[in-house]
Amino acid sequence: MDRGDGSFFGLIIQLAVIAFFIWVLWKIFEKAGKPGWAAIIPIYNVIVLLEIVGRPWWWIILGLIPVVNLVIGFLVALDLSRSFGHDLAFALGLFFLGFIFYPILAFGGGRYQGPAAAS
Repeated sequence: MDRGDGSFFGLIIQLAVIAFFIWVLWKIFEKAGKPGWAAIIPIYNVIVLLEIVGRPWWWIILGLIPVVNLVIGFLVALDLSRSFGHDLAFALGLFFLGFIFYPILAFGGGRYQGPAAAS
């Protein structure tokens, strides 16, 4: 029995999902006035996301600490939600159901209102 076909199909699905989320992040960056190409560069894309929400770049280091990374992830989701004019409920959606709410943020009608953490 050949199992190679299933592995190839799984790889194609995985690459499609990755490409979709790069596109989503690209659109979010463009909405916030940042260069979309930053979405394809590892680590730099997180720095740009932190700039969008108004948090310092060194929060990346905090993201490496177990349990603290959950708090940081939620705070970034909350700030991202508020930066686009959404509320706590949307932030919870970004945190727990990101595969649904990030595309809504990218392709929805929300406008970037500036970094939420700065206000």
